Amino acid sequence: MNGAVALPRLALLGNPNCGKTALFNLLTGARQKVANYAGVTVERKQGWLETPQGRRAQVLDLPGTYSLEPLSQDESVTRDVVTGRLPGEARPDLLVCVVDATHLRLNLRLVLEAQALGLPMVLVLNMADVAQARGVRIDMDRLAEELGLPVVPAVGVQRDGAQALLRQLDELMAAGLPPAQAPGDLGVATDPGHLNLRVRTLLAAVLDEPPRRWTADDRIDRWALHPVWGYALLAGLLLLMFQAVFAWAAWPMDLIEAGMGWLGEQVAAHMAEGPLRSLLVDGVIAGVGGVLVFLPQILVLFLFIFLLEDSGYLPRAAFLMDRLMGSVGLSGRSFIPLLSSFACAVPGIMATRTISHWRDRWLTILVAPLMTCSARLPVYALLIGAFVPQRTVAGLFNLQGLVLFGLYALGIASAMAVAFIVSRRGAGGRSTPLLMELPAYRWPSARNIARGLWERALIFIRRVGGIILALMVLLWFLSSYPAPPEGFTGAAVEASFAGRLGLFLAPLFAPLGFDWRIVVALIPAMAAREVVVAALSTVYALSASGDQVADALGGLIGSQWSLATALSLLVWFVYAPQCVATLAAIRREAGGWRHAAIVTVYLFALAWAASWLTYRLVLAWSGS
Repeated sequence: MNGAVALPRLALLGNPNCGKTALFNLLTGARQKVANYAGVTVERKQGWLETPQGRRAQVLDLPGTYSLEPLSQDESVTRDVVTGRLPGEARPDLLVCVVDATHLRLNLRLVLEAQALGLPMVLVLNMADVAQARGVRIDMDRLAEELGLPVVPAVGVQRDGAQALLRQLDELMAAGLPPAQAPGDLGVATDPGHLNLRVRTLLAAVLDEPPRRWTADDRIDRWALHPVWGYALLAGLLLLMFQAVFAWAAWPMDLIEAGMGWLGEQVAAHMAEGPLRSLLVDGVIAGVGGVLVFLPQILVLFLFIFLLEDSGYLPRAAFLMDRLMGSVGLSGRSFIPLLSSFACAVPGIMATRTISHWRDRWLTILVAPLMTCSARLPVYALLIGAFVPQRTVAGLFNLQGLVLFGLYALGIASAMAVAFIVSRRGAGGRSTPLLMELPAYRWPSARNIARGLWERALIFIRRVGGIILALMVLLWFLSSYPAPPEGFTGAAVEASFAGRLGLFLAPLFAPLGFDWRIVVALIPAMAAREVVVAALSTVYALSASGDQVADALGGLIGSQWSLATALSLLVWFVYAPQCVATLAAIRREAGGWRHAAIVTVYLFALAWAASWLTYRLVLAWSGS
C-alpha cells in the first residue's frame, strides 16, 4: 500500500547448533517463507513476528557462522548481510545475537565481533533451561552492563520460550530503534589476542560454572561415540528405521490402496467408456494413486530423521563418521550434506556450500546422488513388497526391512568407493577436519516434529498433485495415441508414441532384463524418481485387458517379472542418473552444465553396469 510504514527488519545471528532456527520458528510460526538470496544458492528464511503489544517486524534467519571472517559461502552471505554489502538486501535494523547458554565461552566471540558492526543489538541466551539444569549461572544484568546491550533468556523449543525476547522487542520498538552506525574496525574486533583477552575478562565477571563432573550426556556419549559400540548403535538405529518403514506403515498404506481402488471402480462403473474415463481411471487414479500410497512410509522415514535430529544425536553421528569419511578422501564437513541427501539430493547438494575448499565440495557433490533419497522409497517398497516375502529373520528382523537396509547400505558403500577412487586420482590435499559443537541431549519436541511431518506431507502431496499428475496425463496421452491400426495383434499401448519409444530403446536395456514397458516408465522418472511407480501403473493399466486398474501393481508385476529383473531394477535405482532438479542443483552449485553432465554420465554407466551384473548373477544363481 502507498504510504505504508516499512516493518523493522530483525536478523538472527549465531553459531551453528545454538538453537537459532528453532527460535526463528517459534517467533514466526507459519508466517515464514524460504527462498534463495539473489545471485547465490544460499537459503534465505524470512518470517514475520508479532509482539504482545501487537507490533510487527520482519525476521531474517541468517546462516550459522562462527566468525565474521568467512570460510564458506554461507558465512560470506551472513557477513555481507550484516555489513550491508549484499546487493538487493537491506541492512538489518536490529541484530538479535543468539548464543547457546551452555557454551557461552565459545559463543561470545561472535557477539564481540558483531558489536563492531554498529547495529542495535539484543543478546539472547538460548537453551537457558539446560544451562540452569546443569548448574550454570550467568549474571545477565552484569553481562548486559559489560556489553552495553539488552540480554534476555530464551528456550527455543518451548511454546512460551521467547516471551522475554518479545517483551524486549516491544520496548525497543516503542522507543524507536536507534539508527545504525557505520561498521567499526572489524580487523581489531576479530584479532585473536583482542578477542581472547575480552572473552576471559567477560567470563570471569558473569559466568559461574560448577566443577566439571560426569554428566548424563557424558555417560551416553561414552557409548554413542565409542569406536566400536558407536558404529553398532548407529547401524542398529538405521536398521530399526528401515524395519519400521515397512511394519508401521502397512495399515495406512492398505487403507490408501483400498480407497484408490474403490475410487477407480466407482469412476469406471459410472462413466461411459471412452477417452475421458481412460484418462481418469488409467492415468490419474492408477498413476497418482500408485504414488500416494507410499506417503505413510515416507513419513515414518522422516519421523526417525526428525527424532534423531531433535534429540541431539545427529551431530554425534557426524562426529563418529568423520574418521571413516576422511579415510576415503571426504571432508568431515561432508557428513551433513550427505545425510541431507537421504531426504532429497537437492538440499544435500546445496548444503555443500558450507564446505570451504572446492576439492572437498566437488567430491561431496559427486557422491551425494548415491545417497538413497526419499523419492526412491516408493520404487523400493513396490519391488520389495512384490518379490521379497514377509518373513522373520533370526526371530527379530523383517526380511523386507533387511533388504531395504541393504539397498541404503549399498548406496553408502558405493559413494565411499567412488570418493576413494576419485580422491586418489584427483588433486592431492588433505580433507578439511570437522570442527563442531555437540549439543546437549534433549527430549525431541513433539510440536517441532509434528510441524516437520506436516510440511513433508504437504511437499509430497503437492508433488503428487503437481508434477506427477502432469506427467501422468502426458504419459497417458503418449500411451493412448495414436490408436492402433486395424488388425493390430499386440496391446494397444505398443502402437502409441510411448510404446514406440519404449520399443526403440528396449535393445539398450534388454541386457538388464528390462522390457519396453519398464523403459517407458524410466523416461518420466528423470523428472521425479517416484514417477516410475505411477508410470508403471499407467502403462500396465493401459496394456491390461478390459478395465483392469493397476491398483494391485505389486501383484501384477510379481506374476509377470522374473526375480532377476526385479533385483536388476532395484540396483538400477541405487545408481540411476538423477532427476532434472538434482542436475540443475549441481549446475548451480558447481558453476556449469559440464559438472552436471559428468555426474549424469558416470551414474548412467554405473547403473547400467551394476544392473547388468546383478541380472546375470541372479540368472546364474537361479539356473535360468
